[in-house]
Amino acid sequence: MMGQNDNHRLMSHTTTVAVKVNGGVILGTESQASMGYLVASDTAPKILQITDHTAMTISGSVADAQQLTNNIRAIAQLEALETGRELTVKAISRLTSSILFRNRMFPLITMLIVGGVDKKGGHIYMLDPLGSMLEEEEFTATGSGSVVAYGVLEDEYRDNMTIDEGKELVTRAVSAARKRDIASGGAIQIAIINSEGVDISRE
Repeated sequence: MMGQNDNHRLMSHTTTVAVKVNGGVILGTESQASMGYLVASDTAPKILQITDHTAMTISGSVADAQQLTNNIRAIAQLEALETGRELTVKAISRLTSSILFRNRMFPLITMLIVGGVDKKGGHIYMLDPLGSMLEEEEFTATGSGSVVAYGVLEDEYRDNMTIDEGKELVTRAVSAARKRDIASGGAIQIAIINSEGVDISRE
């Protein structure tokens, strides 16, 4: 957590959620960004598309997260142009982890969830500011509202959920966090990722 001297940096104390479903991955966030005790925006985009079949949720410093995701997106696009192949979800997560680790002495203040679909199916990875990378088999959540979101996810998640069921679960988890976490608010953003691509919407 950053101190009062860092309040000039736009911070996103937030709730981000990811759930694996049959045939894909569902990502969800709310849209409030705060700067100290000020709600700087209630329409902040916190799900960012990286490739045709991969997206990331962001929390922490908006500037750090945006610059990092822009770099990852550019590298992924260059790789696709050079090889004719889209980077796998694991490759994008490893690339992100490597960049975070290289900056560990001056860390990028951001927590990320990478979600996507490739030939091996749906994948979810969680990354911290120092570059730790963990693959999640069912679901995960980050941010100040994650404790509340986890309660909903652990109670209601089940194997082989459909995309519609997963979307409803993610929506309920983020909604619960918005009610109990003062740093989470605004609209709910949902990304449905499957073999057809990434579809990001606002609820």
